Amino acid sequence: MLFQRIESEGIAQYSYLVGDSHEAVVIDPRRDIDVYLEAATLQGYRIVAVLETHRHEDFVLGSVELAARTGAEIWHADGQWEYRYGQAAVDGQTWKIGRLKLEAVSSPGHTPGSMSYLLYESGGNPWMVFTGDALFAGDVGRVDFLGEDQMVRMAGLLYDTLHRRLLPFGDEVIVCPGHGAGSVCAADIADRSWTTIGLERRYNPKLQFPDRDAFILGVAHKLEYAPYFRQMERLNLEGPPLLGAMPLPKPLSAAAFASQLQSSIVVDTRMELGFGASHVPGSLSIWLGGLPGYAGWFLPYGKPILLVQEGEDFSQTLRSLIRFGYDTVAGHLAGGMLSWNTAGYESGSVRMVSASSLCRLVDEGEQAWILDIRSEDEVATHGSISGAHNIHLTMLPERMNEVPKSGTVYILCASDLRSMIAASLLQRAGWRNAVVVLGGLIGWNSTTCPIV
Repeated sequence: MLFQRIESEGIAQYSYLVGDSHEAVVIDPRRDIDVYLEAATLQGYRIVAVLETHRHEDFVLGSVELAARTGAEIWHADGQWEYRYGQAAVDGQTWKIGRLKLEAVSSPGHTPGSMSYLLYESGGNPWMVFTGDALFAGDVGRVDFLGEDQMVRMAGLLYDTLHRRLLPFGDEVIVCPGHGAGSVCAADIADRSWTTIGLERRYNPKLQFPDRDAFILGVAHKLEYAPYFRQMERLNLEGPPLLGAMPLPKPLSAAAFASQLQSSIVVDTRMELGFGASHVPGSLSIWLGGLPGYAGWFLPYGKPILLVQEGEDFSQTLRSLIRFGYDTVAGHLAGGMLSWNTAGYESGSVRMVSASSLCRLVDEGEQAWILDIRSEDEVATHGSISGAHNIHLTMLPERMNEVPKSGTVYILCASDLRSMIAASLLQRAGWRNAVVVLGGLIGWNSTTCPIV
């Protein structure tokens, strides 16, 4: 048989390729589908069906793309909504894949019509269950996507799904969730690469509540809602535009790049030191590894994107962007910042100081205005600097009025990567006093200044 779990880096999204007797299905595919085509072709399999566990909020599904390339049927969940592609899977529906069988299991809670898919091995015994966002390692799916007024109802549905549908499958059944640790679709996913019904029954904190009411009280909480979620919901109902081959950004000379600045947004994916030293004025700094986690928070849709980065390999950058529906990459700065600077154009910079330098200023009694952009959980877990002002990075665009424009603002995160995002956001909005603290709180821990 064929079994492969594919992880989309940065968003910890899991999709699955399952097959037998040269036929295969893909569960919750991402939009850049080459990984499924290559794996299936290499082992002599034909993809015949695509199964979706729910309408996803955190990435664009690749179901339409995969069906266009392979002729596979699409079966989506959430049949109560008006999908413009595929057919709605129904509870109890089955698919034969060689000697294997998949069965749809109604699993509402994360969304009203979520589906899990139970895989039976050739002997007819339950073997694996693909739970989507109903059950994770160490957590369960969030229940706030329909709004706060629906959270109690959705949490109740999720409790019923877990205790009446999924847990009865048996402790030996392997759980294949839709996400791993780091996903925005739950707050506390454990760092267990693989898990089972039995492990979750024993170790998952959300399965230890004594009854339904306690479960609802424990999980019906509003979590951060990224602005790009609405776009994902729309695209995953309508079906995104077809990509075909992976698009390549057009190389632009410094002059051509400069001519498009007013109508575009510049995303600089270099590391923080390079951006801080010199960047195209008005650029947004998001280092390459941080693009999956932060592009959707700060990049608008419908506006052309211009790229600045090191090297000429844009595959990882483009994959990260198209997974969130950013299809408007207009080009990249050929030759990088070297070509910009040698063309004589003005460049911006961000002042940077070491953690020890800021610590020394604090020790000397200077009233430094420190902006701590870590999350509340990070602050509670790792402590903070006395007198620092905490505004989580994702909330900064809404709360910039709390940041003074006079005097120096020292920006701090765990290291300094997110701090450079914050500095670029402030610069774009007219702040000229932002300073990034290199090493962040990790560096601060190495100094003589206390953590509270």
